[in-house]
Amino acid sequence: MDGSMPSQHISERPKAVVLLSGGLDSTTTLAIAIEEGFAPYALTFRYGQRHEIEIDKARTIARSFSVGQHMVVDFDLRTFGGSALTGDLVVPKGRSADEMATGIPATYVPARNTIFLSFALAWAEVLGANHIFAGMNAIDYSGYPDCRPEYLAAFERMANLATKAAVEGKQNIQIHTPLIQLSKAEIIRRGLALGVDYSMTNSCYDPDLTTGAACGRCDACLLRLKGFAGNGIADPIAYAE
Repeated sequence: MDGSMPSQHISERPKAVVLLSGGLDSTTTLAIAIEEGFAPYALTFRYGQRHEIEIDKARTIARSFSVGQHMVVDFDLRTFGGSALTGDLVVPKGRSADEMATGIPATYVPARNTIFLSFALAWAEVLGANHIFAGMNAIDYSGYPDCRPEYLAAFERMANLATKAAVEGKQNIQIHTPLIQLSKAEIIRRGLALGVDYSMTNSCYDPDLTTGAACGRCDACLLRLKGFAGNGIADPIAYAE
């Protein structure tokens, strides 16, 4: 685990733990948390993902937004595998919108968001924070079960039964998912209005390991490109194809 030192300019704003992957959605979520008046503490995971470039992106983004602290937590989900992101399965490429809307793809990582949110809950208790922000989306996404509103509502209920601070009445965890009902185009539009520089971000599941260029054909790339096209602008990151 590593973390940047707290900013010298943290105000008395309410603290919020923000899950920051280095991707488009989480970066927009961070910008929204700040715009809504929270003091963000960014949390990133190195979990054995093939697209580890996102960790460097997250560091750049956290510095750009001057978060209170940025923690990078290490654990290795390659121990279990079961996903194209943490094992030997092939990352799906070139799928149509109908194909992406059907079933759960090989890029699903077993229990990933439950693990991420559990780390966020632990840090929130230590920080004395009542708020967790996450960039889950239930519109333009690949069918992951742990991105659904009912899952997130259930986790929030569990969270308020799980910590010493909550059962003693000192903490009331709220999970904020401001992108949950937005299309990718709407997410990008919201981020641009908040001044997000999307050239800092990476969404690709299978980027070039040498250049960092996005593949342009995985589900994440296709949804991202669709979102920028919906706003009539070019995606500012580099693509291999």
